[in-house]
Amino acid sequence: MPQRQTNGNTTSISGETMAAISRILVIGGTGYIGKFMVEGSAKSGHPTFALLRESSVSNPDKAKLVQGFKDLGVNILYGDLNDNVSLVKAIKQVDVVISTVGNSLVLDQTKIISAIKEAGNVKRFLPSEFGNDVDRSRAIGHVRKEFDMKAQIRRAIEAEGIPYTYVHSNCFAGYFTASLCQCHLRLKTPPTDKVSIYGDGSVKVIINKEEDIAAYTMKAVDDPRTLNKKLFVNPPKNILSTNEIVALWEKKIGKSLEKTYILEEELLKSIEESPGLLSYLFSLNHALFIKGDLTWLGVDPSTGVEASELYPDVKYTSVDEHLDQFV
Repeated sequence: MPQRQTNGNTTSISGETMAAISRILVIGGTGYIGKFMVEGSAKSGHPTFALLRESSVSNPDKAKLVQGFKDLGVNILYGDLNDNVSLVKAIKQVDVVISTVGNSLVLDQTKIISAIKEAGNVKRFLPSEFGNDVDRSRAIGHVRKEFDMKAQIRRAIEAEGIPYTYVHSNCFAGYFTASLCQCHLRLKTPPTDKVSIYGDGSVKVIINKEEDIAAYTMKAVDDPRTLNKKLFVNPPKNILSTNEIVALWEKKIGKSLEKTYILEEELLKSIEESPGLLSYLFSLNHALFIKGDLTWLGVDPSTGVEASELYPDVKYTSVDEHLDQFV
């Protein structure tokens, strides 16, 4: 039986040397995608740290989430993006930093970049992306502004020479599958009577379950093939048009839905006339379902790799399978 010997940051098995599994810090771990990253990191065997504001535990829902982290063996660290001392102290304990901060804090990631440079030990930084490729997006309105900020963070990371991976997770299943692509409605279960479809419904999008996004991300953090690359989570069974997704649901419930098609002109009007968040969501719908932001360009092998090809051992949940839970 091969002998395993550990020495510092390497592990030797029968004379072969491999890099030790990375220690991961998640910043923004109580947010929507953040909690999946924390849990995915811990469950994949990475020594996991979550940097949280102390105020997080005063919220009953977040306190319960934090207790769940602790039950998984996650190391809870308290600090803040505005407290450089706590930020640097946390970063010095890990090898990989994953940021999942919300849209309003995207530009504050410059503070993480500065802290990473000061700490001097980070092997990989994954900034708060987890969506479209912002460098190749055709989005407009509020979404365009958000993507421009994310692109600004990318350029700052690259200018500082920090090793990175940008994760393009595409659409979150929790928002898009349950609503049959009507993400602005925030439905918990798919409709059984009628559905609104943007454009003619033929533009393909990519929808992934959040746990799968985390699983692919954890595979990538120590992989040299994803170093300084974009990681596209584009599993083939999850590349579907709205028409195809609605048809899958109709087959499961045994009835046809009444369909209303919202064409680009009407959607543009809604973007212009709607208040803040709603305008943002309509802008996102325009990018996804009119402009085809997720599928209009393929993966450029000089700058990107595709997750399901790199990691065929990850058994991802298809959109079809995800819809089964609602029947």
